[in-house]
Amino acid sequence: MATGVPKTKWSGNNSDPAQVNGLPEQPLDVSLSYEGKQAREEILATTPAATRVLWQSDKGENRLYYGDNLPILASFLNDDAVREKVRLVYIDPPFATKSVFQSRSQSDAYLDLLAGAHYIEFIRQRLIILRELLAPDGSIYVHLDENMAFHIKIIMDEVFGSANFRNWITRKKCNPKNYTRKTYGNVADYILFYTKSDNYVWNRSYEEWTPERADKEYEYVEEETGRRYKKVPVHAPGVRNGETGKPWRGMNPPPGKHWQFPPKTLDEMDARGEIYWSPNGNPRRKVYLDESSGVPVQDIWLEFRDAHNQNIKITGYPTEKNSELLARIIEASSNPGDLVLDCFSGSGTTLDVASQLGRRWIGIDNSPEAIGTTLRRFATGLERMGDFVTQRRNSPVQPMLPNLDVAPSTVMKDFSLLTTLPYSGDLDEALKQWGNSHSL
Repeated sequence: MATGVPKTKWSGNNSDPAQVNGLPEQPLDVSLSYEGKQAREEILATTPAATRVLWQSDKGENRLYYGDNLPILASFLNDDAVREKVRLVYIDPPFATKSVFQSRSQSDAYLDLLAGAHYIEFIRQRLIILRELLAPDGSIYVHLDENMAFHIKIIMDEVFGSANFRNWITRKKCNPKNYTRKTYGNVADYILFYTKSDNYVWNRSYEEWTPERADKEYEYVEEETGRRYKKVPVHAPGVRNGETGKPWRGMNPPPGKHWQFPPKTLDEMDARGEIYWSPNGNPRRKVYLDESSGVPVQDIWLEFRDAHNQNIKITGYPTEKNSELLARIIEASSNPGDLVLDCFSGSGTTLDVASQLGRRWIGIDNSPEAIGTTLRRFATGLERMGDFVTQRRNSPVQPMLPNLDVAPSTVMKDFSLLTTLPYSGDLDEALKQWGNSHSL
């Protein structure tokens, strides 16, 4: 197995390790070439959508749009309340499956017929505008499956810069499959996490310690206090010429390393009993369990599977994502009061969770079924799964709006519903039911 040496840690004779073995001085930029790839300037000049308000609350701070998201996003380029104000974008776009998806009521929910270069350019155009809408410290998460994740990764490197790539998150989406043919079971999809700059909102996520995991990780118990702890090195990689590179207690840092703290701080830690000395005189730092916030979340997420049993509450919209998944993303990359945008909002999971967590939101979808499902979610909440969603290939789309004539326990109504023009009345029945049910 070959391992790379980061340029900042190169200590050989060459001034630049990239020149070793004839490599170029700078890494080559990689881009995706395909027919129909528009210039960035042309995309940013997309004609903004003309919109009309269909329903508005007293505050109307949050916005739900019905229509093609590209011209709607383009309209935000001229909106001072949105441009460079969006702290977080999460999108779960179509996965290029060449399918028509249905809700559990057998209503056609949306088309996913784009593929190849058409799909790539479809996503790229929206990513270019979304970058302009992000705040300087904003983040974007793009949820994809194996069909197009690798292609869109290259596109996101182009749009956001490869230096702003943060994680390729792998999510376990379902239980193990026993009906695969000559392949491994496909149980994962992927989330690409990028930021607009190096300075971005980040609230680290933690998992709670289980007793078993804590006992294994923090295997020592301090006799004087009964506190559980683990031992970690007091040095770190890299040579330093300042205080952390000087001798401490007559010892130099190991070759190629430096002390994690200045000698004065190490003396203070030792005086508090926070340094463990081995029998042969090697120092180790004590890290206490009761000072730990938990286990830092890594880039493989196993706990956010899609609905898989009859007791889970959902809207029944196809590809609906787990609310806890969105909560982790929203809490990690935004703060209360921040603006969250989802331009493939589907059943409204992102919008619902953002509202519950005290964020403002903008949602966009071009499916009447999606908007109707979102209104129902806002009015009545979620329902038990009951039966499973289905998928039908290459069928004509005949949207059917859900029945909203159900008395809600709580109503989310702090939002405006807007549509692009021309408008042919696709949402009239849903709005009528919404208004009649709640006397709005």
